[in-house]
Amino acid sequence: MPSGLVALLDDVAAIARASAASLDDISVAAKASAASLDDIGVAASRAGAKTAGVVIDDAAVTPRYVTGFDPARELPMIARIARGSIFNKLVILLPAAVLLGQFAPFLIPYILIVGGLFLCYEAAEKVLEWFHVDETNVHETPAIVEGGEREDDMVSGAIRTDLILSAEIMAIALSEVTDQVWWTQALILALIGLVITAVVYGAVALIVKMDDVGLHLAKTREGGMAAFGRGLVGFMPKLLAFISVVGTLAMAWVGGGLLVHNIAAIGWHGPEHWIEAVAHPVAGAMPAGLHGFMDWLVFAILSGLGGVAIGAVIAPIVHRYMPHGEAH
Repeated sequence: MPSGLVALLDDVAAIARASAASLDDISVAAKASAASLDDIGVAASRAGAKTAGVVIDDAAVTPRYVTGFDPARELPMIARIARGSIFNKLVILLPAAVLLGQFAPFLIPYILIVGGLFLCYEAAEKVLEWFHVDETNVHETPAIVEGGEREDDMVSGAIRTDLILSAEIMAIALSEVTDQVWWTQALILALIGLVITAVVYGAVALIVKMDDVGLHLAKTREGGMAAFGRGLVGFMPKLLAFISVVGTLAMAWVGGGLLVHNIAAIGWHGPEHWIEAVAHPVAGAMPAGLHGFMDWLVFAILSGLGGVAIGAVIAPIVHRYMPHGEAH
């Protein structure tokens, strides 16, 4: 075989080997990227689960901002609030959270303590209203009575409240991913922010419009469907009340837990040890399969009760020194 052809075949073989090696490298890189995406997904799920209490609170609080308006304006208002929520999370809070995680992670426990105090105050305020101890926010005039110009004010108020709750969500999530590099933290927080916004405001839209669906069925259908529509109209106020109760309990649990865990993180372990001293014996008295659940449940109940007690001290102070409505 001519030497030139041999050399050409050698070159072709070398190119083929190099291409195979490149494909192997690409495959390894793709697998690494997939693993990284899996890790990000797992970390986002873990961090997002920690924010459940605040998410429930967010879903419970938002419907009151669109109550009393023309039904045709409810979905547009929710859409405006959702856009404001995304802006809060991705434009304001995400860069601040990443910078905090990179340059001042030691501040995270203190920020979470402040957030815990706010949630305890919110929970205690609701509990005090239930027992008619403090009814500062009970006698609010429905928005429809005050005129259509109230829409912008209510949307702005909802977005301000969302900023506070979103800050809690981002801070809690950040505390779970401080071991990640900055860009991974950013991706995880962005993912959590987008998913939570979609879930919360999708649920709010569904809740707010279900009574309209029921009313439509009651007026336009007959027999069973009409009865179902009437039942739906009657059920929605009960559902909203239930969500409000669940949201309040979640606020107390999350707020109290934030205080207990983060006070321990800055060096005071007393409250955490006291709760554990009660929780562990109670859990130990249960069947083996229930130890973990009961330990968590007792810890959640006691930290929630402690949170409500602390919030009950804060609420009258806030109401005294802040004009009505500014506390929210």
